[in-house]
Amino acid sequence: MNEFLLEIITPQKQFFKDMAQQVTCQTESGELGILKGHQTMVASLNAGEIKIKANGEWKIACISEGFMEVRSDEVVIFSQSCEWPEEIDIARAEEQKRNALDKIEHAQNLKEHRHNEISLARAMARLKVKKDIK
Repeated sequence: MNEFLLEIITPQKQFFKDMAQQVTCQTESGELGILKGHQTMVASLNAGEIKIKANGEWKIACISEGFMEVRSDEVVIFSQSCEWPEEIDIARAEEQKRNALDKIEHAQNLKEHRHNEISLARAMARLKVKKDIK
């Protein structure tokens, strides 16, 4: 089978480690799909959906910003957070969205504005993943 080792690591835990047939996630350049034998590369990840095909089935999770290192037989992803849909608290994500929007509106400088844009992207990604799974 055309599989590679996929490992997703966050500061809190090893989120996923298993053989996979494909992984798809959002990069700064757009959606990127990785199969076994992909060219070696490093990519910066945006907050969004991550799709993992393992054991012939697709799994979807929410991932925040980070980066991935791709080798021909292994992909390692480092992210600030990664959550399965059942781990996402809708009320908390909605509150984070409202807070981020408010803080963007009142940002005092570009750094604050960018930080709050990232928080908003995380909240929106959580809400999208949770909504898509229902």
